[in-house]
Amino acid sequence: MSIITDFGHGIYMLDALYVKPDIASIYLIQQKDSVVIVETGTSHSVERIKAALDEIGLKFKDVSYIIPTHVHLDHAGGAGELMRLCKNANLIIHPKGARHMVDPNKLIAGTIEVYGEQKFKLLYGRVVPIEKHRVIEAADSFILNINGRILKFLDTPGHARHHFCVWDEESKTMFTGDTFGVSYREFDTKDNILVFPTTTPVQFEPDKLLSSIDLIMSYKPDNIALTHFSMIKPEKKVVKQLKDGVMHMSSIAKEQFGQADSKEKIKQKISSYLLGQLDAGKDKNFCLEKLENDLELNAQGLMVWMAHQQGSH
Repeated sequence: MSIITDFGHGIYMLDALYVKPDIASIYLIQQKDSVVIVETGTSHSVERIKAALDEIGLKFKDVSYIIPTHVHLDHAGGAGELMRLCKNANLIIHPKGARHMVDPNKLIAGTIEVYGEQKFKLLYGRVVPIEKHRVIEAADSFILNINGRILKFLDTPGHARHHFCVWDEESKTMFTGDTFGVSYREFDTKDNILVFPTTTPVQFEPDKLLSSIDLIMSYKPDNIALTHFSMIKPEKKVVKQLKDGVMHMSSIAKEQFGQADSKEKIKQKISSYLLGQLDAGKDKNFCLEKLENDLELNAQGLMVWMAHQQGSH
């Protein structure tokens, strides 16, 4: 049974199986006899990447570049293990994230702070450092030419300051990591999708995120390749829903911060907001279970953002 989805133009997606199915995507971009991997999932995802490469007739030796959109471990946790196996590959990463790929100790400590040590091991396994000479820093407008196929890297802060998006001119596809939010395919109906921002700790900046969304849309993409989860079409109502979500969640945080149990109240308000965006026929309990991790992390991130806001005044 196939583990990849073929989106045409040499773009394939596989499920990282992060936390549960249909949460996190990994993309392969094949150009002639070379392949680029966008997002790595965790070290647990590496065997699946090998199986996906086998399916398209390629091996680890054919991987030329490994490209996490940012250094959060659901996107980059498997990069070190993958680089160990892909002997001919270089890692491309945002300049503000590069040191964390070479020495991931601070990244590991920060993630343990959010999840606890036991859950960290369960979710991420081993996080392997990467040799500095194999790391390429992609500043804004960095261009990568893969056998004549051009990928352009765009600095897109808002979710994290170490985040870029990757524009594939050939397919008119933008690989957006977490900048264009989260959208789960199980929530889709014929007329509606749910897309919402991810405000996870510790660098959520709503104004910058809105600017980054505008930058993405200035390229007039035909497709948005989300990490969470799969491809969507960036129709006007989708973009509006995403931007409205950024503003609405920021407002919830401002209203609730400083009150008793403010994190729980923020989480509840976000939950009600997202359930209200869903198609009426959807099973609310199923949706809440699917959203549980996002709700918790979004509430945490909004609390951190508000604490920064208070501290800067």
